[in-house]
Amino acid sequence: MTKAKNIFAKFEPQPGPQAEFLSTTDVDFVLYGGAAGGGKSWALLVESLRHVDNQHFGCVIFRRTSPQITAEGGLWDESNKLYAPYAQPKQSAPVQWIFPTGATVTMTHMQHDQNRFDWQGSQIPLLCWDELTHFSKRQFFYMFSRNRSTCGVRPYIRATCNPVPPDDPVGGWVHEFVGWYIDPNTGYAIAERSGVIRWFVMVNDTLRWGDSREELTDQYPGSEPKSFTFIRSDVFDNKILLEKDPGYLANLKALPLYEQEQLLKGNWLVKPAAGKVFNRDWFEIVEAVPAGGWTVRSWDLAASEKKVASQDPDFTADVKMKYVNGIYYVLDANEERMEPAKTDNAIKNRATQDGKSVIVRFEREGGASGKRDARTIITMLDGWDVKGVPPQGDKLTRAKGLAAQALAGNVKLLRGEWNQRWLNHMHGQPDLAHDDLMDASSGAYNELQKISKLWTPGSANAN
Repeated sequence: MTKAKNIFAKFEPQPGPQAEFLSTTDVDFVLYGGAAGGGKSWALLVESLRHVDNQHFGCVIFRRTSPQITAEGGLWDESNKLYAPYAQPKQSAPVQWIFPTGATVTMTHMQHDQNRFDWQGSQIPLLCWDELTHFSKRQFFYMFSRNRSTCGVRPYIRATCNPVPPDDPVGGWVHEFVGWYIDPNTGYAIAERSGVIRWFVMVNDTLRWGDSREELTDQYPGSEPKSFTFIRSDVFDNKILLEKDPGYLANLKALPLYEQEQLLKGNWLVKPAAGKVFNRDWFEIVEAVPAGGWTVRSWDLAASEKKVASQDPDFTADVKMKYVNGIYYVLDANEERMEPAKTDNAIKNRATQDGKSVIVRFEREGGASGKRDARTIITMLDGWDVKGVPPQGDKLTRAKGLAAQALAGNVKLLRGEWNQRWLNHMHGQPDLAHDDLMDASSGAYNELQKISKLWTPGSANAN
């Protein structure tokens, strides 16, 4: 370990927003980012080194969950690249770097709102939030009160983020800070406002803004205004990343349309809407499909007694999909409101018609009833490759892969009477009342995507 003074000065930021972020030293709260790939985490880690020559200095960097810190390529791995020559690691939770002076940089999570009370009585000179929009408003403002200092370093806050729309249930509150910097018509950051310093006070749980400290102290005598700025960056500001990993830009361009708007273009207003998750124009209808490949029929089962008894029950949907030569072909799609016994008959009839070469998958609900239903289906389809798959993530998350392939032109439909019904359903997501066909479609795609990683020529199971 190298004992060196002024460690912060050893790291040179890239010209542009990253350099601006690290040179903005007289602002209480700086929010940096607004798009993916702008070098946000690197800048936050380097900022945390600014005062480690001070033996009483401490910095805390928050992520919402522990895996976001310790996962491969996460915050802890990145900190190792920067801190290892200068500090000793402490890898028991919370993970921490201890510098020769005694200064510390701690990385920890705040998964639940009540976790904020773990910091009651703390004094944190530098408070950092990596992906601020992952945290709730009450978490942020409670910790704002912990941003105190007796070590001689003026307390301050630094944060990074990707954009979310104002109605996002977790991070939409960040618009109370960034709203002035965002064009209300386009959703993009206003270039000439990036880095402009504003002032705020909290009055009756509402932020009040001014162009100067004096403006707010005149309006709200006795208040203590804080300064704020938002510095916008995106992947095109990160030349080092684009040179080292040119495929990263391609990955962003392969995202579903609305996520491209968010993460690549920095749109703070876009959200999943009809035609943005799936668009009917992305799907070519073909007269035939190639031989070979793998075929799955995926079921989204919605025929529990409770759901059938509701005023607007869900549909049971099934989608048959084939993967061959890098293309996903939708071969068949059905949806119908059915009672459980009729659902079992439909599953058995479709499987018989398809033949045992077609893999059968269904979404398995949790609890005892889900296990019972899965056992019934698997027993009924003795001789088929059949499995219940627990859902992972929300419905739009599960549909991301299929949406990205559709946008790239890699999903085609075999001509059939169901085509327009399927296209209307997919184009209307997530605005439609039901999403059963989308769930069955993404289930089929996700299963084929797993299989394709193991697929080798000649191991076909297609009809």
